[in-house]
Amino acid sequence: MMSSNLPKSALIVLKGLTVSGPMSPKDISEKTKLAPRTVSFALRRLLGWRLCRKVPNLSDMRQPLYLANREMARDLLRKYGMDGSMRSAPAGFAYRH
Repeated sequence: MMSSNLPKSALIVLKGLTVSGPMSPKDISEKTKLAPRTVSFALRRLLGWRLCRKVPNLSDMRQPLYLANREMARDLLRKYGMDGSMRSAPAGFAYRH
């Protein structure tokens, strides 16, 4: 089963991408307060399960953006009770308004 192979950090990254939209790994790291290496690991796992995809960043081609597969992400996050509004962020996720 897919979710049993996803670490909590991947779920936090997925929630961030679902709520905030496309972000670079650096932005994800800053918003989630996860280490860059942890974010890279989480993104590899999410890409492998096709829960997100890499898209070009037209303003800085050195920093690709990652975009959540919203439908799959919503289902998975709902399963883990992480589908609430932006105010109910997973532990470790800092929203910026």
